[in-house]
Amino acid sequence: MPKITFIEHDGTSHTVEAETGRSVMQAAVDNLVPGIVADCGGACSCATCHGYIDPAWLARLPEARADERSMLEGLLECQYNSRLTCQIEVTAALDGMVVRLPASQL
Repeated sequence: MPKITFIEHDGTSHTVEAETGRSVMQAAVDNLVPGIVADCGGACSCATCHGYIDPAWLARLPEARADERSMLEGLLECQYNSRLTCQIEVTAALDGMVVRLPASQL
């Protein structure tokens, strides 16, 4: 299984195994990673799974769809590498990906 590292805003790191075909958000929730709230359960309607994708991994991801971009526009801490982790499907190619979490999702 691919491994994904989530880094909390304070620097605490969590490396988890992620099941292919599921979302990056679900990997965090399944492994109790703090900072991924996932209020909507992955429906792209709350943005509580917001993360900053490490720049080295951005090119490996499909572009955000219009609904995801719309949700991201409403965030206070949006950056060029912001994504909703519920919208990123885990594939073998994401093994080693790093996702940093914003302070706003404590």
